[in-house]
Amino acid sequence: MARRPRPLTEITMTAIIDRGTTRDGLIQLRRRWQPSGVARASVLLIHGLGEHCGRYERVGDRLAAAGFDVVSIDNRGCGESGGVRAHVDSWDEYLDDIEDQLAELRTLDLPVVLIGHSLGGLMATTYCASDRPKPDAVVVSGPALGVDLRTKDKIMSFVGRFIRKVAPRFEVVDDFDATVFAEDVTVGEKFLTDPLRSGFMTISLALETQGAMAKANAAVNSLGLAVLALHGGRDKIVPPWASEPFENAPGATRVVYPELGHEVFNEPVGMELVDSVVEWIESTLDV
Repeated sequence: MARRPRPLTEITMTAIIDRGTTRDGLIQLRRRWQPSGVARASVLLIHGLGEHCGRYERVGDRLAAAGFDVVSIDNRGCGESGGVRAHVDSWDEYLDDIEDQLAELRTLDLPVVLIGHSLGGLMATTYCASDRPKPDAVVVSGPALGVDLRTKDKIMSFVGRFIRKVAPRFEVVDDFDATVFAEDVTVGEKFLTDPLRSGFMTISLALETQGAMAKANAAVNSLGLAVLALHGGRDKIVPPWASEPFENAPGATRVVYPELGHEVFNEPVGMELVDSVVEWIESTLDV
């Protein structure tokens, strides 16, 4: 029988790393940041494409300092978790992992917030659109509910289903440079040299992502949850229009920061934005 991550109640230190297994047997790395006092709420933080939860140390620390018990995982195929790099056979594999982590957080008997960035924002949205147990509130930043397809991307989208049949792990390499991650170019420079970064996605993941985008857009108006959507007005990876479905969705608040790029929490004002998320959680959940 696969070993599951240790119950969160057994973890007594802040900013601790542990490893467990997913329900289908993959090694899964997890970070946890705990407040020094009694926690007011719990948070599951889901990272984006090609990155890992170690890039969210400042965010986790800030949320913990505000009184939240925070957990983040390296998504399957990312960072130090197991699985084929940047690959899933089915989008539901991501949702299974989110469901299992949320179930553990529920054992703390606290309100639960799901936060997702970029592809993680798409994961969070599709999770909440499913029939799985929901969190109490959702925050998404630069949520990948849409992308601008260039000519070569459109061609790949067309032929991708045929490639997937014979080579589902065919790698679609990205061509991002240091300028696309944030207006602060040092963010991108550091990420591009990160040894845990994946600079591609498999054709299977690419097609699963496209399907998830369609589902997310169709479901935004019926999530039945309080949602905070943040987006950088100069986002060069996920265009600002991708989060527009949240603009008038019931229970949703959308905020666009005109001068910021894709990774809003990694900009120089990032911790101020985390503080605004804290304030929103406090008022939304009355904690």
